[in-house]
Amino acid sequence: MTATLLLATNNPHKVEEFRSIFLPYDAVLQTPAELGLFNDVVESGNTYLENACIKAWAYWQDGQNRVLADDSGLEVDALQGAPGIHSRRFLPDPNATSRDRCLYLLDRLQGFPRPWRAAFHCEVVLLTRQGKFFASHSVCQGEIIPEFRGENGFGYDPIFLVDGTQHTMAELDPFSKNQLSHRGKAALGLIAQLELPLRQV
Repeated sequence: MTATLLLATNNPHKVEEFRSIFLPYDAVLQTPAELGLFNDVVESGNTYLENACIKAWAYWQDGQNRVLADDSGLEVDALQGAPGIHSRRFLPDPNATSRDRCLYLLDRLQGFPRPWRAAFHCEVVLLTRQGKFFASHSVCQGEIIPEFRGENGFGYDPIFLVDGTQHTMAELDPFSKNQLSHRGKAALGLIAQLELPLRQV
């Protein structure tokens, strides 16, 4: 039986990634916009798990939906783990683009010796209609590089060189990214807990 999940984001990049990850499985991901749901979610948690849970509860709608949510961030060793859970809000400008945030991060790293070691973290949760939580956390290790490479992905992907590869996150094809990225591995860990069946082909 096909599982229908509400993905607690309207970020088109995240929607694309999650749908790609879930494509082999018997599941349909809907967005809040597709259901006419619009919530101004304030990510006030102190951890990735807390923020993911806040998003999930915001769209739970009194048990009407099974909600899939995530929170992720980039932790840079030289900056004592910053920007972390504040990755999207690292540059204090509400109109900042992903490129602006990358440039700001690179500016902050000037003066620190390379390699600039870093890791992407992601927490993915599922809130069932009965209010039960499933959660999965994963990490992708790598380093920040001073040039932009690749056209895929979003956020800090073009300046994050993935360990064990010669590619930035933005240079990976979708299949490779789903296997290596923090979000891909966390989502696959959740899928294993849910025991979602593969699609019939």
